[in-house]
Amino acid sequence: MKPSLEDTLLAAIRTIPDYPRPGILFRDITTLLGNARAFRRAIDELVHPYAGQKIDKIAGIEARGFILGGAIAHQLSAGFVPIRKKGKLPYETVRVAYSLEYGLDEMEMHKDGVSPGEKVILVDDLIATGGTAEAAVKLLRQIGADILAACFVIDLPDLGGREKLEALGVPVRTLIGFEGH
Repeated sequence: MKPSLEDTLLAAIRTIPDYPRPGILFRDITTLLGNARAFRRAIDELVHPYAGQKIDKIAGIEARGFILGGAIAHQLSAGFVPIRKKGKLPYETVRVAYSLEYGLDEMEMHKDGVSPGEKVILVDDLIATGGTAEAAVKLLRQIGADILAACFVIDLPDLGGREKLEALGVPVRTLIGFEGH
């Protein structure tokens, strides 16, 4: 019998306790990325709802969103747009500031990365509090993107990130959820 998607992904994701600080359970997808079967199943499941639709761009949030987003863009025959930390892109950028637990950060993308009206899916590995994904949605909308969805492998539902994005009118797709963080 073929293992369920949830079983496959749970077996492939490593949990590291007390990282980056005590009390946090870090969900590490590098082990999923190194497992060909789990990686393929995750990408196939993230792509499936959008197969056959006209998707112009996949926007991936640095850094694991680049890996997942690149694979998804390939499968959907879409372009890929990196959303990076401030100062990492060589051309003219648009930028948004957002709150972190201990201060502010900024992310940016090339100002010509998405044209107004293009259909975009936002991708990252995990949604927790939603602050980074919310900022990415605002950044994409600032240049006129039509955000069809935000996709993540992992949801930490008790931290409320999904609700933040849905409140912005962005449908959220996740593959597995972990209670606690």
